[in-house]
Amino acid sequence: MKNDTYHNPIIKGGYPDPSVCRVGDDYYMVTSSFSYFPGLPVFKSTDLVHWEQIGNAISRPNQLDYRNCGSSEGLWAATIRYHEGRFYIVNTLDVQGRTYRYNFVLTTKDPEGEWSDAVIIQGADGIDPSLYFDENGRMWYCGNMIPEDLKYPSHKMIYLCELDRQTFQFIGKRHIIYDGNVDHSLFMEAPHIYRIDGLYYLMTACGGTQTNHCVNICRSRSLLGPYEPCPRNPVVTNRNLKLINGLGVSVTGHGDLVQTQEGEWYMALLGIRPYEREIEDYERYQPRKWIRTPDRNKNAQFNLGREVFLVPIAWDYDGWPLVDNHNGMVNLEERRPELPYFRPPHHSGVDNFEEKVLDMIWCMRRPVQNPFYSLTVRPGYLRMELSHVRLEDMDTPAMLVRRQQHYNFQAALAMEFEPLRDGEEAGLVLTQNERFSFLLVKEMKKGRVMLNCYRLVNGVRELLRSVETGPGRLYLTVEGTEGSYDFYYGMRERQKTALALGEDGSILSTLVADGFVGTYLGMYASAGHKASHNHADFDWFRYEIIEE
Repeated sequence: MKNDTYHNPIIKGGYPDPSVCRVGDDYYMVTSSFSYFPGLPVFKSTDLVHWEQIGNAISRPNQLDYRNCGSSEGLWAATIRYHEGRFYIVNTLDVQGRTYRYNFVLTTKDPEGEWSDAVIIQGADGIDPSLYFDENGRMWYCGNMIPEDLKYPSHKMIYLCELDRQTFQFIGKRHIIYDGNVDHSLFMEAPHIYRIDGLYYLMTACGGTQTNHCVNICRSRSLLGPYEPCPRNPVVTNRNLKLINGLGVSVTGHGDLVQTQEGEWYMALLGIRPYEREIEDYERYQPRKWIRTPDRNKNAQFNLGREVFLVPIAWDYDGWPLVDNHNGMVNLEERRPELPYFRPPHHSGVDNFEEKVLDMIWCMRRPVQNPFYSLTVRPGYLRMELSHVRLEDMDTPAMLVRRQQHYNFQAALAMEFEPLRDGEEAGLVLTQNERFSFLLVKEMKKGRVMLNCYRLVNGVRELLRSVETGPGRLYLTVEGTEGSYDFYYGMRERQKTALALGEDGSILSTLVADGFVGTYLGMYASAGHKASHNHADFDWFRYEIIEE
């Protein structure tokens, strides 16, 4: 890679729906996190390419209650903005099968610290909203809505309504500023407004979240419209290509524009890095058939989720934006901004659990009021209390996971755990949701202590391999390649005995498992729907990249 280029994605793993803003020489980004807690990870950079996570906007269980959400519900796309010394995040919370949904605002003066409790905006329908501060300091909520006169199933409108800057509630009337029927936009959402050279630009994500994903833009001389669509819409998309293509990037969309202090423009957006693997039992996995309709995409998979990409933007002679590279699409290698190189703190990939607080890389599925883990009961270890919740349950299991960020990787852990009765289990998990996962767990079965490797398909456990094991420390390892996983164990740290090799990784593809998230991996402990006072102690967890 040349010194004047960078490599996409700029943030690897399941961090979709990026929103970015600049404050002086610093850049801040937030991404969606769905059911995971802490939620809404916040990043900082000075060069737009290298990012450091500095916190989570949702870091306290009582900030927001999303305990009853599905894996791909919860915290959807957010927008981050800065105005007069304060940071704002506006976001959608979706729970209970999308029957309960509202939009809310968080604020802080220090994005590296705590954010406020969520303030629900009454009457704010739609998803993936944005905020805009006009030249008079007024604060506007920009959202999407379903029109009363629905023209087609995915027909949406974009509206503006002023917000009271103290209460974050609507004041004044709602202004419909764009009707998707004008250009037959599909699933128009995630609106952002920018004032550039005296014109107002409205940018939206369109086409749905999968193969037709794209970015559209329109503009007006007035904030309240009318807005005219760009004749070259979509301005960003890879939808005309196969999922498996020569670029290595697909499903690009949902962007946010930012101008550097040097006057350059860039767009942060999401995309995927797919691989090709034929599903062993296609109908049994029940993948999303509508996305599989074109035969050309049938064997495309992606396990890492939707990742953060960055592309340079130029403004054409007629004032419309375009991707400023050789092909007008999102590529793995792009031109660097003319900004000083930012080197974030190095993360070794090894967590020895020697700190009193958990590293920001870890998260759990849904928040809990009473923590199931401790870093202080046994210093130098993460103690995890066995929960009555299993991995398959629509609840919060005793599980701490991090995102899989590379196809070629090795993850390992050291665990001390002695099951006391049938149903107690602890070990290593890789999970997409409650229905699709891998487990490598030490457990008791009919009075025998076993190390079992399972795959979870459509919510049903299937035993892949099993070996009887005794008391003492256990080392568990998984190695990933582009479309498969290998599982190992050992009684000593450098011992690595194969248990299950070449397991089909496509069950952790988002296109098979369904939803909006990528694969997570980490530590897990359960008592199997029973109360227990038992625990598992984890000495360390290691995640390493294997050369890709």
